Amino acid sequence: MTRFVYIGTYTQSDPSESHREEGIFVYWMDPVTGRMVFSSSAPGLNPSFLAFHPRKRVLYAVNELMEGMVSAYAIHPQTGALTFLNAKPTQGAHPCYVSIDHRGEWVMCANYTGGSISLHPILPDGSLGELSDWVQHQGVLGPNQARQESPHAHSIDFDPSRNFLLAADLGLDKVMLYRLDRKRGRFLYHGEITLPPGSGPRHFTFTRDGRTLFVANELGNTVSVFRWDCEKGFAELIETVSTLPSDFSQENIVADIHLSQDESFLYVSNRGHDSLAIFRVLDAEKVTLFPVGYSTVEGSWPRNFGIDPTGRFIVVANQYSNRVVLFHRYPETGRVEPAGISLDVPSPVCIKFYDL
Repeated sequence: MTRFVYIGTYTQSDPSESHREEGIFVYWMDPVTGRMVFSSSAPGLNPSFLAFHPRKRVLYAVNELMEGMVSAYAIHPQTGALTFLNAKPTQGAHPCYVSIDHRGEWVMCANYTGGSISLHPILPDGSLGELSDWVQHQGVLGPNQARQESPHAHSIDFDPSRNFLLAADLGLDKVMLYRLDRKRGRFLYHGEITLPPGSGPRHFTFTRDGRTLFVANELGNTVSVFRWDCEKGFAELIETVSTLPSDFSQENIVADIHLSQDESFLYVSNRGHDSLAIFRVLDAEKVTLFPVGYSTVEGSWPRNFGIDPTGRFIVVANQYSNRVVLFHRYPETGRVEPAGISLDVPSPVCIKFYDL
C-alpha cells in the first residue's frame, strides 16, 4: 500500500491576476511517521475541492471560477500522478464542492455564487459527460446582509443510507434535501432542514450508522447536531454548540468538519481564531458534544483539513500562510499536537488522502 496526500489550491486570488499553472499537488506520505515528500503536480484553475471515484483511479476537482467547471483526472496506478481527462461547465459561478455517488455514476457540484447545484454523468473511462441536471436554490435569505445576500450552495453529498442528498446553503440558513433519480439523472426535491438564523451552514458529516448529522455553521461559528432519520429523510435538532472559546471576541468563520474514525471526537476548523476546535462525542442514543479544547493550526486561515486513515495524524491546509501542517492526533484523548512537519504549498485549501 502506498499513501498519497492530494492538495487542492487557489491558483488565482484576485480576478485581475494571472493564474498560477500548477493547481493540484501530490505528496507521498509515510503512514508510520507522517513524513510527506513531494511527488508531482498537475495544472488546474482554482481546484479548491477534490473527490475520488469509488472504484476507478480518477480524481475530480471543481474549478472555482466565475464560469465554473468540474474537471476529471486519471490517477497513475504506481506514482499517483494526475493526467487531465476532461472538464465540463457546472452552469454556476464559483463551484466549491464536488462529490461522487457510491456507484461511481454521477458527479455532484455545489456552486457557491448564486446558489445552485449541478449533476454530471461519469462515462466508462471516468471522464465527465454533459450536464444532466441543474437546480437553483430559492427561499428566504438569512439576516447577514453582507454574506447572505443570495443563496450560496456550499456543499453537497449523500447521507450514509445513500437515499438522500444534502446540500448546505449558507445564504438560506438551510440544508436542502434531494433524492437522486439515477435513471434520468435528476435531482428530486425532498425537503429542507432549517438552521438558526445567521448560521450559514457550510459543511456537514454523519455518524456511520446515519443516525446523527453534524453541520458546521460558517457564520454562526457553531456546530448543530441533528438526529437523522435515514428512511424518511427527516432531521431533528438536538443542540447547537459554539466552536470558539467564551473569551474570544475577534472575527472568525468556521470552515471544515470531520469525525474521528472511532466517532469519539469531532473536529472543526476556525478561521480567525486559527484553531481546530475539539469535541468529545457523548451519549450514543442522544448525541451531545463536550468541548475538549483547541489546537493551534500553526498557520493562518485553516480552510480545510483531513484525518489520515490511521487516525493518528491530522493534516491542515492553512490558506493564508501558504502552509500545510502535520499534527499528531491522540485517539484516546482526541488531543492534537504539531508533529514538526510542514509543507510550503501556495494557497492550500483542500486535503484528501488516497491509497494505491
